[in-house]
Amino acid sequence: MFEMDLPWWEFIVRAAMIYGALLVMMRVAGKRTVGQFSPFDLLVVMLLSESVSNSLSGGDSSVAGGLILAGTLIVLNMAMAWLTSHSRKAGRLIEGSAVLLGRDGRLFPEVVKKHRISDVEIEQALHEEDCPLEQTRCIFLETDGKITVLKKD
Repeated sequence: MFEMDLPWWEFIVRAAMIYGALLVMMRVAGKRTVGQFSPFDLLVVMLLSESVSNSLSGGDSSVAGGLILAGTLIVLNMAMAWLTSHSRKAGRLIEGSAVLLGRDGRLFPEVVKKHRISDVEIEQALHEEDCPLEQTRCIFLETDGKITVLKKD
């Protein structure tokens, strides 16, 4: 229970490698993955966590190994938050930037399609803002996956 099967430093290296790989995969997957989860998105996140669990622990089931992994992941997350808050370039690289989906009552279909945004999601954002498409000034896909609607004055 308390005796580790692997050296302590291997847990840190494993956690850093898995964290980095998943960060790249989530960045490549796009903003839609990070926004409000659909049941399918939640399923993918749950399966991702299960799929990398053995890679993180290397088969070790000790309490100390689990705490080292958890601590490493938390420190890496804090480091990414610090880095993105102190460097615009790093923020754009890691988090991306907002994307203009439409302007002046018109959607840009090629941009909407590229970011895998459904008509239902756009309609929902318009409904939440109580703004018909014709009265929009800009529609943005934010870095967190949320759709923001700006009304015309």
